[in-house]
Amino acid sequence: MQVKMAGNRSLWSVFVATWTFVALSSSNAASFTPFQPPSYPLAVRSPYLSAWLPGNLASSLPSSAPQFWFGNDLTWSVIVRVGGVAYNVFGVTDAVDGTQQAALTDATFTSTHSTFTLTAGDGTVKLDFFSPVSPKNYLRQSLPFSYLTVTVSGTSDNVQVYSDIDDTWTGQSTASTWSHTTNGTTGVYQISPANPVTYAESANEQALWGEAVYATRPSDGSTLTSASGPPSTVRSQFVSNGKLGNSYPGWTSGGVVGFAHDLGAISGSSAVTFAVGHVREEAINYLGAAQTGYYRASYPETVAAVTYFLDDYSDAASESSSFDSLIESSGNSAYGSNYSDILALSVRQTFGGIELTIPNDSLDANDVQAFIKEISSDGNVQTVDVIYATFPIFYVLNADFIRLLLQPIFTYLDQGSYTLAYAPHDLGAHYPNATGWNSNTEEAMPVEESGNVILLTYAYQSASKQTDLATTYSSYLQKYAQYLYDNGEYPTAQYSLNDALGKLANQTNLGVKAAVGLGAYNKLSSSNAKYASAATTFADNIYTKRLGTNSGGNYYTIQYGVEPWFLVFNNYPDILFDLGIFPEESYNATSDFYPSVRSTAGVPLDGSLQWGQTNWQAWVAAIAGSSTQEEFISDLHAYISNGLNTAPFSDRYWVEDNGDNKAGQSYTFRARPTLGSHFALLALKGANIWS
Repeated sequence: MQVKMAGNRSLWSVFVATWTFVALSSSNAASFTPFQPPSYPLAVRSPYLSAWLPGNLASSLPSSAPQFWFGNDLTWSVIVRVGGVAYNVFGVTDAVDGTQQAALTDATFTSTHSTFTLTAGDGTVKLDFFSPVSPKNYLRQSLPFSYLTVTVSGTSDNVQVYSDIDDTWTGQSTASTWSHTTNGTTGVYQISPANPVTYAESANEQALWGEAVYATRPSDGSTLTSASGPPSTVRSQFVSNGKLGNSYPGWTSGGVVGFAHDLGAISGSSAVTFAVGHVREEAINYLGAAQTGYYRASYPETVAAVTYFLDDYSDAASESSSFDSLIESSGNSAYGSNYSDILALSVRQTFGGIELTIPNDSLDANDVQAFIKEISSDGNVQTVDVIYATFPIFYVLNADFIRLLLQPIFTYLDQGSYTLAYAPHDLGAHYPNATGWNSNTEEAMPVEESGNVILLTYAYQSASKQTDLATTYSSYLQKYAQYLYDNGEYPTAQYSLNDALGKLANQTNLGVKAAVGLGAYNKLSSSNAKYASAATTFADNIYTKRLGTNSGGNYYTIQYGVEPWFLVFNNYPDILFDLGIFPEESYNATSDFYPSVRSTAGVPLDGSLQWGQTNWQAWVAAIAGSSTQEEFISDLHAYISNGLNTAPFSDRYWVEDNGDNKAGQSYTFRARPTLGSHFALLALKGANIWS
C-alpha cells in the first residue's frame, strides 16, 4: 500500500494519529455481556406487553425506539438532567432543543433483567428493565406490568429524571383517551383506545381493547410531577425546568404522558422506578366466557394492581436475583456458559407468551388456567404442539404449568363439541379467542397431538408426582392411546408439528411419536400390556428393522424408505422419562451421524433443507453424546450472538447461505414462546429445581 504524505508530516505522525484514533474509539466502545443478543427483552410479560430493543440499536440507545415484538416502534423515553444539563438516555427519537446525548458504556442481560449503563456529564445512569419471572408465585407472575428502574450515581449535582410513553402501546394510536390518577403517592396514567374492539388485534397483533398503564411514585426523597400533551411541549418543559406542570389536557394525536422526579443533590446513588403495563379485564374468550388475569382475584382494579406491583418491587427483585443465579449456575454446571447464556435469553420470551387466568365472573383463584399464544407463526391459541415444544422449561421450573396449559384443552373436550378420535390441535384460530372448533374444521395433526397430550400429561405426573390429571381425564388418554395403537405405526398423510413440510404419509418422526406416546401411556395407566408391547414393536420396526432408517441404521429418514435423512427428536421423551423404548444403539448411531451433516451454521431439520429449528436441535442435543451436544450448543450460541439478527430470538434460522439470506440469519419466526424447548438438556438433570 502506498501512503501519500500531507505537507511535511512524517509517516510516524500519521501512524500515531491513526493509532490514537483507533485506541480512543476502542476505549469508548460499549461492552456487551455476555454478548449482544438479536434483541433485548425490555418489558416482556404477555403477548400484548412485549417490548424489545433490537441489539444493533443498543449503542444508540438514547435515540432508538423500542419495538413491539412484531417490529413496530413504541414510544418510551428517558431524559436525565445532571447539574441543569439534560441528557437523552433512552428512546428520544426526536431530540429536544438543549439536550445532549448520553453515551452507552455497557449492556448486560440475565434471565429477568436487561441493564444499560450510560454516562451523562459527570454522572452515571443505569437503566434496569426488569420483567419478573416467578414460576411458583402466580400473583406475581400474572401481574401484567414490567419495571424500569433509573439509577443515577457518580455526581454530587442536582439530578432530575423524566420518562414518558404514548398510545403506541394500545394498538390504536389514531384515536385514544387517557387519564391520570393518584393512589397515595403513586401516579398512574391509563391510555385506552377510543374505539375498543374486545378480543380483536391490530395488523401488528396488538390488542385493540384494554389499556396501557404507566405508573411511578417518589423514592429516595424525590419530588414527583407529571403532565400530558404533545411530546415537544412536555419534554421541553422538563428540559427547561427539571419538573412538569401537573396539567392533563385531553388526548391529542401523538401526545405523551410523562413523569418527572426531582432527586435533588445526589449523594452516592439515587433511583426511581416506573411500571409499564397492558391490562385487559376481559383477557381471554374461553368457550364464550371471559377469563381475566389471575391477579384480579386480589386486585380487581387497575390502579390498585399497579400500586401493589410497585409495592412488590423489593421482593420481586430479590427473587429475581436468586432466579437468575439458578439459571446461570444450573446451565453452566450442566453444559457450560454457552448453554447458560441460551437459557438466560430464552426465559422471558417463553413466559411472555403465556397468561395465567381465572373466570372473570367469579374471580375464583382456585380455578386457574394458563393460555399460550402461537406468536408470529399463525397466532393460534393453546396449540398443543407448541405446549409440547415448550414443556421442558416447566418440567425444570414448575411442572404445574403443564397442568395449567392442558386444563383448558381437557375442559373443552368435556364440553362435548369436539368428537374426533384424536386430540385437537388448538382451541382457536387466533389468540385470545379460545372458542374451539365446533365444526371440527381445525388444522388436524392426529398422531402428533394425540401423542403430545399423553406425553404432556406424563411429563406433569413424572415431575410433580401428582396423578390428578391422569385420573380425571383417563378416558381421553385411553382414547388417544388407542388411536396411536391403531394408526401410529403407519401414519396416513398428515401434518406434523413441522407443518411447513406439508402432509406426508409414514413420517418417521410421527411413528417415533406414537411409540414413545404409547410407552408413556403405559406408565400412566399400567393397565393394559398391549400398549407397552406396541410401543416396543413400533420402535423395533422403525429402528432395528430399518423401517424408518437407512440400511445401516446411521440415520432416520423423513418417511419410511424415503430420503432425505431427518433430525428425529420425538424420541427425547424416551430418554427423559427412561421409557426404554428405543435401543441405545439408535442414539449412538444418530449422535455420530448428525455432526457429519452439520452445515455452516448448524444442523438443518432434514437433508433437503437449508434451515434449522433451535427447538429440535436442543432436543437432539439432549439425547446425543457429549461431543455432539457441544456442537449443537456451540452452533446455537453462535447463531444468537453473531450480530446478523434483530428480531426477538427466532427459533428458525438459516444454517447455510440461501440467496439473499446468510447462514446464521433468522428465518420468519420471532418472539415465540417455544424457546422453553432449550431447557431439554437441563431437564435431564432433574425436575422442579426452582423452590
